[in-house]
Amino acid sequence: MSGFSIRKFMNGIEEPPNKIFFWELEQAVIDPGRCVQCGACVAACPSDSIGVAEDGLPKLVKMCTGCSLCWDFCPRGGLRYEAGWKMFAEDSGAGLGTILESYTARVSPYIDGVQDGGVVTALLIALMEAGEIDGALLARESKTTPWKAEPFIARTPEEVIECAGSFYNQTMALSHLDLKKYKLGPDAKIALVGTPCEIQTLKAMQARPWNWGSSNVDAVVLTIALLCTKNFNYEKLMVQEIERKRGIPLHQIGKVDVIRGKMLVYDHEGNTLIDEPVKDFHGAALKGCDECADFLGRTADISVGSVGSADGYSSVLIRTQAGKRAFEYAKPKLELRPLDKPKALEKLDELDKKVAFETLERPFDPDAPLFIEYEDHLMHYAGSDRAPVEYDAVRY
Repeated sequence: MSGFSIRKFMNGIEEPPNKIFFWELEQAVIDPGRCVQCGACVAACPSDSIGVAEDGLPKLVKMCTGCSLCWDFCPRGGLRYEAGWKMFAEDSGAGLGTILESYTARVSPYIDGVQDGGVVTALLIALMEAGEIDGALLARESKTTPWKAEPFIARTPEEVIECAGSFYNQTMALSHLDLKKYKLGPDAKIALVGTPCEIQTLKAMQARPWNWGSSNVDAVVLTIALLCTKNFNYEKLMVQEIERKRGIPLHQIGKVDVIRGKMLVYDHEGNTLIDEPVKDFHGAALKGCDECADFLGRTADISVGSVGSADGYSSVLIRTQAGKRAFEYAKPKLELRPLDKPKALEKLDELDKKVAFETLERPFDPDAPLFIEYEDHLMHYAGSDRAPVEYDAVRY
């Protein structure tokens, strides 16, 4: 039964055309397993009708008004993310994209617990100390579930350091932009450190001022993309693959890293517990990640990752004037040199695009409009292994 038929069944009248309700997003993205858990739908909802379920996926928590915004800004639904490359970053999609400066870098002196070169940690601390930001939306380890990331707005250097290190599950980060929960005022300025999909949709929302409900998307003044080919389902990766299948208790793990095509897991003393090809864990990856060709975080102010630099260093791509101004505050705390291996970044980007072009059912077109009509999406995905899930109206 189509979304339109469901609405007609519910209220007995025909709705105005072109209204998209949450359950149509659910049909097309969430139920087929394509949700990348960015939290865009929660942030975009002007009536705060969407929340987060216990399984970490979006859910309807009160009446849906059919405003269509959850569909429009979903990077696996109505948002043609590649169109944002030109709109927000003047990037055609070639090479490394728009680059003002690029470096191989690491923090000096070393900060204990940081991932790779510690550049993001050093940058955020420098911006806080200079009064340029009031906080940073990051991921930190859950207090109750080992190695499960949760969203958190760090407001002090100590809290930034507490969030150092990498986790490989999404957190619905954009659902966490209600700054009142952190007693931050309406004029607060924060940085967002996230995956490319989170930054794609945040930039799209900022470009279209609206009443976003409780989410203050305009508070984000700096975006830092973590280079990303895919993310994982926490239960499938950490519990099923690592703890149950490989017999490693999660409390024994001190660090997890994905680098050079390997899944690396270490204990608290630095001893290697797992050193396997990351392809062995692809069954635990989020299905929707395969449709993303934005490994490099092209719409971010700054992109950071380990690929392209020696071990213990970070590759830094500064893309915008805002990113360049911010990075000046961190330079005194960093060892900098020209980017070691830009070709390594380009090679992995090409591989990431190849996977995306093979799995993305709709046309990939950076020159097309930013938003995709729901019916066009259904037409392209029908009959595929990512087709919308049909269900009976009695579900609601």
